[in-house]
Amino acid sequence: MTSTIEAAIGAAIAAIEARGKPANVYFVALGGSFSQMNAAKYAMEREAKTIAADAYSSAEFIARNSPRLGSSSVVVLCSKSGDTPETVAAARHAKEKGAYTIGLTIKGDSPLAQAVDTRVDYDATPDAGSADIPSAIVLRIAFGILAAFEANPKLSALNEGLAKLPGVVAAEHAKHRQATLDWAQQRKREPVMYTMASGSNYGVAYLWACCILQEMQWIHSQAIHSGEYFHGPFEITDSDIPFVVLKGLGNCRQMDQRAVNFAGKFSEKVLELDAQDFDFEGIDEGVREYLTPFVFLPLLRTYAVALSEARGHPLTVRRYMWKMDY
Repeated sequence: MTSTIEAAIGAAIAAIEARGKPANVYFVALGGSFSQMNAAKYAMEREAKTIAADAYSSAEFIARNSPRLGSSSVVVLCSKSGDTPETVAAARHAKEKGAYTIGLTIKGDSPLAQAVDTRVDYDATPDAGSADIPSAIVLRIAFGILAAFEANPKLSALNEGLAKLPGVVAAEHAKHRQATLDWAQQRKREPVMYTMASGSNYGVAYLWACCILQEMQWIHSQAIHSGEYFHGPFEITDSDIPFVVLKGLGNCRQMDQRAVNFAGKFSEKVLELDAQDFDFEGIDEGVREYLTPFVFLPLLRTYAVALSEARGHPLTVRRYMWKMDY
């Protein structure tokens, strides 16, 4: 954890404390940044007793214009470049309503950085398992709020767990090294691929489907919530339909297990990644379910790199993004 990020989080929590207890916390972003809000939203809904939390796509956050948004609100926003128009507009909208705003970006002089009350500058290329990626920073902010206003005792355990994640990720990379190469060769010509997860890991599934498979590999895809799989999506399951299933920890795990059990009966192309296999020795059991996304995320990145190389389609290639007005 870098001192500058820790200082920014501390300053934000202190400023919120000076304003008084928040009634709600909104997590607002787009695309890959939006996917990284899910873990914090999930944690607050699991842990908060009196503070409401929700996550919105930036444009919809403005369009909904909730009457609950006001001086008792905290709005956490993220844009890697800091110049995503909808997210900058969402920050300004929140401030006009009187909310306290926190913005994550890699550019300290960006429009988002200038629009928010507290900015948190992060590194665009952190080490695998770093506690300084946006999703982990937002989770730290969430638990900081919970500690300050509800005496939630898990912040120190969370930070201790985050500090141990680089070792956990390194171990998973080593275990999966050959598996990523084999899987990539088997799936390199697939025209469609589905991803399932729930709870704290759904944001990772969303990122994998939307930002990796659709955006970076031009593969038709969808992130399916494990609990929603049996309410329509399971009808597409067949022997030649590929799935990636993330099995988490905590109460939502039973949904993931049910989904993978069914998919495995009919599809011969199920990749099951199980958080129960992660070596979380020494990490408090009370925070483990909140840390699984930070192992799944870099682990899936290795699968993405292997897939892109097997397909001869670099992850950096785009047809439309950043190449025209849209």
